[in-house]
Amino acid sequence: MKAVSKEIGIDLGTSYTRIVLRGRGLVLSEPTVVAINKVTGEILAVGNQAKEMLGRTPDNIIAVRPLKDGIIADFEATRMLIQSLMYRVIPRSLFYKPRIVITIPSQITDVESRAVEGVAYKTGAKAVYLMEEVMAAAIGAGLEIEKPEGSMIVDIGGGTSEMAVLSLGGIVTENSVKIAGDKMDQDIVEYIRMKFNVLIGDTEAEEIKKQIGTASDAMTEEKVSVKGRNLSTGLPETVTITTIDVNQAISNSLNIILRAIKSTLENTPPELSSDVMTRGIVLSGSGAYLKNIERFISEQTGIPVFIADSPAECVARGLAQALDNIEILKKSVKSRGLNR
Repeated sequence: MKAVSKEIGIDLGTSYTRIVLRGRGLVLSEPTVVAINKVTGEILAVGNQAKEMLGRTPDNIIAVRPLKDGIIADFEATRMLIQSLMYRVIPRSLFYKPRIVITIPSQITDVESRAVEGVAYKTGAKAVYLMEEVMAAAIGAGLEIEKPEGSMIVDIGGGTSEMAVLSLGGIVTENSVKIAGDKMDQDIVEYIRMKFNVLIGDTEAEEIKKQIGTASDAMTEEKVSVKGRNLSTGLPETVTITTIDVNQAISNSLNIILRAIKSTLENTPPELSSDVMTRGIVLSGSGAYLKNIERFISEQTGIPVFIADSPAECVARGLAQALDNIEILKKSVKSRGLNR
């Protein structure tokens, strides 16, 4: 039987949770959703199965997203999610007290950091270490952060957008905003409600964004039909949404992310700014899949922008590399006692 790793990496995202094992890399990726029986407290489903229940559950069942804007909003639901997902990759009969490295947003408070550590310890961890998402994303995107040169990463996830300039293995300047993919989905929901007086769900909004969403003017206009509920009649209604509609809906959120990127650049030492101008900005996170997002940022900053390979998995790949290389881990984590 293959030896079970004693080190686990958890990319605990607002939209998705990914688990990596030392020596094996990414082994699981599931939506950060939990379905719970409100009467008994029993877990009915986690991940993909729970996401399918969003908006469709009877009164005695609740499907929840336990993280909001990258921060734990429901401690117990988060614990149940992590524990259930870990049992999928490590049989319960082989479970042990592992060392867990878990990602956190860059501007998290001490109280919020302790909540993350606490929920990880509650799952049975022997030791817990915290690693900034933006650092993991940079490593996973293949940036040469150890060199005495400036490299810039922008990670647009589900709950937060993180950006940083790194050099000599550390973060020189960083920024974070609680605006990302989930907020864009909500923007689309609100836009359709205001324009058509029709209410759709977040899942439908996410599909619209994926199909015809664009960060800048598209060469051709695309359309998609979506079903919702007319708020006046209460009856089902189908409306047609265009790329222009989606762009107008998410433009404010995109501009907030852009201002955070510009602020990060303004706070970067001139020598490193020159490096970024030459080497460009690398995009990671699920938000990097938004059509023309790299063109939008490049046109507004005057800096070349590139999308990382498999951008949604960059944080998980960075975690995997840190687990496999103790020196990277020592430089990257924020907690103590790596030799325990």
